[in-house]
Amino acid sequence: MDAVLTAMVEDRIGPGECSRVLLQTAREHLRFDFALALRSPATALYLALKALGLDDGDGVLVSALSPRYYASVIADLRLTPLYCDAASFSFPCVSAESVEKAIDARPKDVRPRCMVLHHTLGFAPDAASLAAFGVPIVEDVSQGYAPATGRDAGGDGEKRPEEKSGAGEAAQPTAVRGVLAILGLEERDALTSGGGAILFAMSRRDASALRGYSGLPGEYCLPDINAALATVQFKEAERNMERRREIARVYAQASLRSRHKRLVPLDGFEYNDYAFPLVLESSMKDVVAYARKKEIVVENAFAGTLAAAGAVDSAACPTSCSLALRTALFPLYPRLRAAETERVSKLITTLP
Repeated sequence: MDAVLTAMVEDRIGPGECSRVLLQTAREHLRFDFALALRSPATALYLALKALGLDDGDGVLVSALSPRYYASVIADLRLTPLYCDAASFSFPCVSAESVEKAIDARPKDVRPRCMVLHHTLGFAPDAASLAAFGVPIVEDVSQGYAPATGRDAGGDGEKRPEEKSGAGEAAQPTAVRGVLAILGLEERDALTSGGGAILFAMSRRDASALRGYSGLPGEYCLPDINAALATVQFKEAERNMERRREIARVYAQASLRSRHKRLVPLDGFEYNDYAFPLVLESSMKDVVAYARKKEIVVENAFAGTLAAAGAVDSAACPTSCSLALRTALFPLYPRLRAAETERVSKLITTLP
C-alpha cells in the first residue's frame, strides 16, 4: 500500500518509473530476456499473436477452459480458434491427445499455426510434450505463477515428507517453455495489481519480435499505480503461497470426507495452490445455495471461460463443458483467518 500511495503522492500514476522497476523485479523472478508491461491480458495476447506473424484464417489452438477474451482477440486478428478439450475430469488443462483431436477435427483449409497454452486454475500443462506439434506456443501463466521457494529445507536438500506432492522441483520458479508468455495481473490472477499484464520472452531470439513494440503509446502500457502494487505482489509472493498451501492442506483433509473430487496436477508437476476447486457430484446450484446459508461464497470455477460462455461445441469438448458446469471454487486467499478456514473446511465436509 505504501508503494501505491507513494506513486500517487509523487504524481506518478501513468506509465513511468514504477513500470521499469516492476519489469526489473519480474525479471529477477521469471528470468526472461525482455518484457512489456501492458494495461491488460487482452492487449498482451493481441501483441503476442501479432508478433508471431500469423496470416488471416490461421488456426490458434486454445483450451475450451481459457478465458472468454481469447475468442475476441482471435476474432479481431481474423484468426480461427481451434478448441481443445480438457485432458480429463481430474486435470483441466489440454493434453497431447486433446490437441491432436482438435487438429484432426479442424476445417481442412485451416492450418494450425500456434497454440495458446493456459495454466488453468494454476495447473501446469505438459508443455514439453505439446511442443512436439511443432507450432509456436504462447504460454499464459496468469494463474500458474509460482515463486522460487526455500521449502526443501534442511541441510540435506530433501523436501519434507508432507510436501512431496510429486516429483516437481518445488524450489524452482514458474517454468516457461513457450516462445512468448503472458502473466496477467487482473483481480483473479495469481498476482494482482488490479489490472494489467506482463508479456515476456525467455530467449533473446524470441524477444526480438517484442522489441518492436517498445514504443507503444502510453494508453497501451501499465500505469505506475498498478505497477507499484504488482511489484509488491512479487515480493510477497513466496509468503502468500506458503499461506495458501497451509490453508489448502486443511481443505484437502476435509475433502477426504466428501464425495466430491479434487483436481490433481500431473505426475512430476508441483501445484501452486492458486485455488481449491472441487468437481461436484451434485448440483452447483444446490452447493452454492448451501454455502450461502453458511455465509460462505462458493463460485463456479469456470464461469469466465469459453466453455461456460457457450463458445465451444459440447460434442467437441465434452469434458471441458462438463467441468464448466460442475467445478466449484472455495475461498482460498492468504489473509483468510484461522476461524474462517475452519468454517470453510466444515462446509466442505458437509456439502450436499
